[in-house]
Amino acid sequence: MSQPSESAVPAVLRVPAGTTAGDALESAGVLLAGPSGAVVVRDRATGDLRDLAWAPETDTDVEPVPIESEAGRAVLRHSTAHVLAQAVQDLFPGTRLGIGPPIENGFYYDFLPDRAFTPEDLARIEKRMQEIVKAGQRFSRRPVSDDEARAELADEPFKLELIDLKSHPDDAGEGASAEVGAGQLTMYDNLDRSSAERIWTDLCRGPHLPTTRQIPAFKVTRSAAAYWRGSEKNPQLQRIYGTAWESRDALAEHLRLLAEAEKRDHRRLGAELDLFSFPPEIGSGLAVWHPKGGVVRRVLEEYSRQRHERSGYEFVVTPHPAKESLFQTSGHLEWYAESMYPPMHLEGIDYYLKPMNCPMHIMIYKARGKSYRDLPLRLFELGTVYRYEKSGVLHGLTRARGFTQDDAHIFVTPDQLADELASLLQFVLDLLRDYGLTEFTAELATRPAKFVGEPEQWDEAEAALEAALQKSGLLYRVAEGEGAFYAPKIDVHVKDAIGRMWQLSTIQVDFQLPTRFDMSYQAPDGSRQRPYMIHRALFGSVERFFGILTEHYAGAFPAWLAPVQAVGIPVSDAHVPYLASLAERLRDREIRVEVDSSDDRMQKKIRTWTRQKVPFLLIAGDDDVAAGTVSFRYRDGSQRNRVPLARAVDEVVDFVRRRENAGPSEASFAGV
Repeated sequence: MSQPSESAVPAVLRVPAGTTAGDALESAGVLLAGPSGAVVVRDRATGDLRDLAWAPETDTDVEPVPIESEAGRAVLRHSTAHVLAQAVQDLFPGTRLGIGPPIENGFYYDFLPDRAFTPEDLARIEKRMQEIVKAGQRFSRRPVSDDEARAELADEPFKLELIDLKSHPDDAGEGASAEVGAGQLTMYDNLDRSSAERIWTDLCRGPHLPTTRQIPAFKVTRSAAAYWRGSEKNPQLQRIYGTAWESRDALAEHLRLLAEAEKRDHRRLGAELDLFSFPPEIGSGLAVWHPKGGVVRRVLEEYSRQRHERSGYEFVVTPHPAKESLFQTSGHLEWYAESMYPPMHLEGIDYYLKPMNCPMHIMIYKARGKSYRDLPLRLFELGTVYRYEKSGVLHGLTRARGFTQDDAHIFVTPDQLADELASLLQFVLDLLRDYGLTEFTAELATRPAKFVGEPEQWDEAEAALEAALQKSGLLYRVAEGEGAFYAPKIDVHVKDAIGRMWQLSTIQVDFQLPTRFDMSYQAPDGSRQRPYMIHRALFGSVERFFGILTEHYAGAFPAWLAPVQAVGIPVSDAHVPYLASLAERLRDREIRVEVDSSDDRMQKKIRTWTRQKVPFLLIAGDDDVAAGTVSFRYRDGSQRNRVPLARAVDEVVDFVRRRENAGPSEASFAGV
């Protein structure tokens, strides 16, 4: 019997009472294995994912969930995490289990073993996982009472702790919701394919694949230390990471991208290109910028400042510490204290390093009385803030403890809000494009369950934000309930050169801080009215944006951003003065240029500066000196010979000033 075509598979199926979802899908011709095969179903009435072995008590409409969908991959990865845990306990008896949720592009499982896992251990674990997958063990769901679960898991202290926290799974820490919820507990048994004998079991909410054999492709990637429930006060566990995909080709492509991402890692490139470092003497998460990194950062910031000033923003500067009372009024000490550095007690007053710039900008607004004629007021600052992130989440420049936000706060009248948001979003997208980022999506994060303010205000702000998104033409999704407690927001995501999505710019509408600080302006009728406040970080932070750009360009910054834009390479020492004169002409035109007068041979100099990803290498020998020319070697390896000096200077200057985000090459100057 031939398989039905994909177009014949219905999007919604009716599962009769007492019939399993898997049987209903098979009767409808839906594949249950292989590419595009359904691995679970979604209950249309509740939105919950269900195992294929689930049989509803009443006729129920469901949606087949294919393995290559976001939800299908999450189920695949969760099931593979169980296989990982089984393999570890097979090979290392006595190892205690933590949690094992799916995560973006993979999964992990936390363990308390007798010793730390070695690379050789990971290879053994992966081999054992392959054996479990081939065995085709069946995942079987089993409801249990709290007492039954405690009895079965008497030797698993972390699982017992989760059972005690089941009424508050969010308090259990990251990933715990995959194992416990507020309802009845369930166990998942791995059963022998032939005898149905229970081989291994785990506390889990599910759902899971029908069998281990339906795990098409996986890889154990690494191990790391992790604190139980994410707290340094708890025991340190060993976390094993892995990835799983719907096909071997998909896994191979993911591993290729991982290898490419490793080559582009901004932490590695920061050291290789001498851009920045994190001296342990200064402290974790606090970078120092070397001269070359400082140049790129300065150019990046200066261009942003120029664009802001041309668009009606006013540049301000605020201090790093402030009195406790400021952050009490803003609410940061009530809502954000865990992420703030401890206070400094000076002259009887507690001072805090600022975690955000917004309270300072409000002080600038309030320094003078405001009229409706003063609005919109757009304040912009490159303001350094400090947040005490846990050491386990620090990641180079992209997750640091001290960083500089390109922070803007815009104060508007209610009738200005919609137009200002639309203009602001377009400004954000245009400026990001100037740095070579061109593919965007967005999220509109709406009112969460716990919020401050009036629902009517939230409705107004969300409507204005959504109108701005619609006007921009951006593809976006509504993230229900994911707004901050004080404001809805737009998050702009960008795709980098290897397809990764990064959350960058954020735009928030805030009704709460103007109220907390009793802000006002004089309306046309003479009354005092409350302004609306828009928070906006375009880069997110300069550091994070720098890290993302470094990885996007693999360290080969566009010529206008490159720390060194041109290097003179003499064929011999006799040609150094000639290139030094050319370098002076380029410096007069504001080009960042060096001449390599070291003792290295010419070919080694070319290799050295090529590895430093310099856009233009300018080579000169006897013939060039005699003819008044120079030879170009571009970053991609292409070359042009005997270019007259005046033209060479003009070409470098013109290319840099065009701010092109592709690298220069021979083709860039075709026909010149």
